[in-house]
Amino acid sequence: MKNLFNLKPNGLISTLILALGLILIANHASAQEEKQFNFSVALNSDQFFGFYPTFQGSYGFSDKAQFTFYGIHWGGGTGAAWGNWTEFGLGANFQAAEGLSINPQIGFLGGNLLSSGTRGPAIFGDGIVPNLTVNLLKEKVEGQFYFGYYSPLRNEAPVNGTTLAYVHYWLNLGVRASQFFSVGAHYEHLINSGGSDVTSSTDVYQWLGPYVQFSNPTGGPFARFSFGTDLVEGNDSFFKLTTGFSF
Repeated sequence: MKNLFNLKPNGLISTLILALGLILIANHASAQEEKQFNFSVALNSDQFFGFYPTFQGSYGFSDKAQFTFYGIHWGGGTGAAWGNWTEFGLGANFQAAEGLSINPQIGFLGGNLLSSGTRGPAIFGDGIVPNLTVNLLKEKVEGQFYFGYYSPLRNEAPVNGTTLAYVHYWLNLGVRASQFFSVGAHYEHLINSGGSDVTSSTDVYQWLGPYVQFSNPTGGPFARFSFGTDLVEGNDSFFKLTTGFSF
């Protein structure tokens, strides 16, 4: 009787060993790929933007640098009235020191908030968003600084209308009481900084207050609640809830 695949026993064993080796190598390479790729999704809600899901991901070129991308579904909340406002961006993340990373990115928008002050058609190229995020994560301390400039790319404003531009930034800093629980302070500022028919900048909101966060010690799901006062005259208070999952 002929051997399977017409191979002698020794040849069959060698082939099986080779196949097993290739499978192990492929699995190892796959594991390395998965280790280099990170992705997180968050659900956010506050009284200005409403409900807006976000995502961000990275692919590591080395221990010190990663390619990054992100997206914000502004249309999930108040942004639905802004031509289903949508933001997508690309950038790079650099490890500046242990526990400290710097992530410059540039985003592009679809909608009509910036290009026409919500009075024109929803378009791709509504605006551009150069932005910078600095993350701090130590054993006992955590923090984040974000700065973004929302500038119109096109002028679709009707007669007596205007384009709009915004400066948006925040800073939070907290103490990690444990790997499960952290508490800190959050400051966030949104400014209507100009436009084709805007002569002076205006504070939209200016939030200041504490936050509490609960996280899975081994990574994965997390939840953060921020609340406090709005320093802009005529506004009262703010609240912001974020929950998400990191893969």
